[in-house]
Amino acid sequence: MRTHTSGAGPRTVVGVDGSEHARAAALWGADEATLHGQALWLVHAANLDRLDRFASFETSEHARTNGTAVLAAAEEEIRSRFPGLDLTVKLSRRNPVTALHSAVGPGGTIVVGSRGSGGFGPLLLGSVGLEAVVGSPAPVVVVRGETGRGSGAPVTAAVRDEHDAVWLDRAAREAEVRECPLRLLNIRSILGRFDGRQAPTEDEERPGDSHRQFLTNLAASIRETRPGLTVQAGTDTARSAASALVEASRKSELLVVGSHERRSVSALGLGHVVHALLHHAHCPVQIVPYTRDERGVAEEALGDDVV
Repeated sequence: MRTHTSGAGPRTVVGVDGSEHARAAALWGADEATLHGQALWLVHAANLDRLDRFASFETSEHARTNGTAVLAAAEEEIRSRFPGLDLTVKLSRRNPVTALHSAVGPGGTIVVGSRGSGGFGPLLLGSVGLEAVVGSPAPVVVVRGETGRGSGAPVTAAVRDEHDAVWLDRAAREAEVRECPLRLLNIRSILGRFDGRQAPTEDEERPGDSHRQFLTNLAASIRETRPGLTVQAGTDTARSAASALVEASRKSELLVVGSHERRSVSALGLGHVVHALLHHAHCPVQIVPYTRDERGVAEEALGDDVV
């Protein structure tokens, strides 16, 4: 199958497999690419490198044929709904994680559905999905729950501490292109009130004051660089940060969280909060890695991967 290649600019890469969840991800990704003025890549991982070594010729040909059909159907729908979009379709010989990571370029985004079948079936259900997130060189969006735009709901950014400031510009851009507010939300554990320390006096800083001041200063900084953007800031106290953010996702158009870039593929490698959001959030979730490879994102050689 010929791969139609786009320009060298940032791109939105969507993993497609023929499932309804992947279809929702493709439509969300097309809208996202349009908002940001990016090209859209639809990628199906046929894993032919492995099949050619360990499976029969018939099995490999079936995977190739099925992947071609899946991409053709996805391409037809996207072109009919987004006729002006710069669209690339790509049938990869590689496994799902490698296919997605290799296709995304600097400044791009990976988009996957919350469930799947075929080439992307294990995504978010097992080690393949966890690896796709924790090892990604770019932000990953998991399309879940309500995906409509224009409801007036904010883009919610889950802020823990000052280290999160490095990725908040990403959340600000998401809110800006959607013309909706950006909400900075800090969750404090209710258990922190009962840690055995003496309660502060009236002259001392009360618990939560530093968090609120930090968010206030952060919101002011974002407003200064993006004067047209409405920035809200708030703190919440809950027994579980994960459950509080899942609840916040009910009234969000997009939930953005930062995650340290770890190479472990265990569930705990993501952190329990991010792991819970991937499975229970009520809106799409974007996971932004804290750090990037200093060498940039290495794109795969298309000539070696096209089938």
